[in-house]
Amino acid sequence: MTSPGPTAVYERNGALFQPSGLARGPWDERAQHGGAPAALLAHLAEEATGPAFALARLTFELTRPVPIAPLTVRIDSGRARTARRLRLEIEHAGFVIGRAVALMIRRTAVEVPATPDRRLTPAPAQCRAGFETPGMPAGESFHHEAMEIRVARGSTRTPGPAAAWFRLRVPLLAGVANTATMRAVAAADFGNGISWVLPADDFLFANTDLTVYLHRAPEGEWIGLDSETIAGADGVGLSSSTLYDSHGRIGVAHQNLLIRPR
Repeated sequence: MTSPGPTAVYERNGALFQPSGLARGPWDERAQHGGAPAALLAHLAEEATGPAFALARLTFELTRPVPIAPLTVRIDSGRARTARRLRLEIEHAGFVIGRAVALMIRRTAVEVPATPDRRLTPAPAQCRAGFETPGMPAGESFHHEAMEIRVARGSTRTPGPAAAWFRLRVPLLAGVANTATMRAVAAADFGNGISWVLPADDFLFANTDLTVYLHRAPEGEWIGLDSETIAGADGVGLSSSTLYDSHGRIGVAHQNLLIRPR
């Protein structure tokens, strides 16, 4: 009999976070997809400040590949009343491998005028095409098994701008229900993956950072990305995405890209 696969992206054991194979990225089977640790950091920032605060911005710098190995997270939390900046560091074996700043803003009821908002169409239920980027491995990984992906516009099989819907299939953290912020940040790291401009068979185009701005928390399980990638001749690129839920826009995300021939 085959043993069942992992049922969550991370397990928490005291101060340690143990990633499963569902955290794996496309470039190295020993390293995680950026969306997995980014979403974990977003959750820990929310946990540290409590429900009175909303995540307005997360900037995550991947100083080294994040391994599929036990991790610890150090959090330095500010004390401001209305806007707190939390500094988070991911460590493995005593080395810092990623740093982030989370800007948390205290929620306040404000009356704003009702305005029509753009929506990403078609809706997930009407989308049939899946994520099939050439050169991307299948199997136990964040992009293939932890996420359900439905392409809304364009194609992930050919280069150029594209839009897609994303849904976490499993809990990000075992025993914890996926939050709106987890879902948004986990999906935000896929902008380059769906709007690639250079073939993955010939080029490595890994993101060295991710910045996500959220002007409101998403509703529902599905997060939409409308993305475009630009590649520079000097090996530096940029992916930009507008983020959506079923009601309209929720924020934007940007990724810097390190581009190298294989």
